[in-house]
Amino acid sequence: MVAGRYSALFNITIKEDYMATHTLSRLRTALITAVVASCAFGAQAKIEQVRFAVDPTYPPFESKTPQGKLVGFDIDLGNALCQQMQAKCVWVESQFDGMIPALKARKFDAILSDMGITEERLKQIDFTVPLYDTHTQLIARKGSGLLPTAESLKGKTVGVEQGTVQERYARAKWQPHGVTVVPYGDQAQVESDLISGRLDVVFTDAAQAANGFLKHPQGKDFELAGPIVQDPIIGPGTAIGLRKGDAELKTALDNAFAEIKKNGTFDKIQKQYFATDISIQQ
Repeated sequence: MVAGRYSALFNITIKEDYMATHTLSRLRTALITAVVASCAFGAQAKIEQVRFAVDPTYPPFESKTPQGKLVGFDIDLGNALCQQMQAKCVWVESQFDGMIPALKARKFDAILSDMGITEERLKQIDFTVPLYDTHTQLIARKGSGLLPTAESLKGKTVGVEQGTVQERYARAKWQPHGVTVVPYGDQAQVESDLISGRLDVVFTDAAQAANGFLKHPQGKDFELAGPIVQDPIIGPGTAIGLRKGDAELKTALDNAFAEIKKNGTFDKIQKQYFATDISIQQ
């Protein structure tokens, strides 16, 4: 009886040892499999290419040479980010007001076209860290005395590029008070109608105006008018627009931007286009 009891206990102990050893073996196998899978995922996760949307009617941020080559601050910035990431940059031309729907439809991976961060846009897309900050201001004929207020612009016609923060601000703050706000498909059309007299003023990015339109012969009769406009509608700065939840690309771009800020590449690029520092001030 005793022998039988010890025999049963011995059998139980062997069975438990076997189960423990077998369980440990399975855990080791699972861990090795997870590590291998993780390594494979890491290899697959390397970003080989980034397709950036750009509106090439907005110098000095983005425009085209007579030969059709894309040039500008955002182009150089995007190429520097891709170089840092060791990825290929592909530029996809798009009208500004259609960029967010096209991003959602996966026609490209990101928006790098002087797009400001706003609460409205954050409801639809994500952004990288802020890259730079330029001001918003009026362009008017020299000596007009016009100011960016509803009182000053009452009865006037204001041109804006469609889908911009400038359009949203003008519609919210000025249009209800007798100001006519006219949106255009691209910035070149806005400037053309300002020159022809169909518009009294243009509401736009001050850096774009100062380093683009106002530097050209057609802008010689115009100037930046009144103070800069600061408002939550305008937003805290410019960033790269991304699809909601695209954490992998966001992390890669954020890290690449931190590196080109650190190594002086960003500063070198901005100095080629702007007389003032447009970097985000901490």
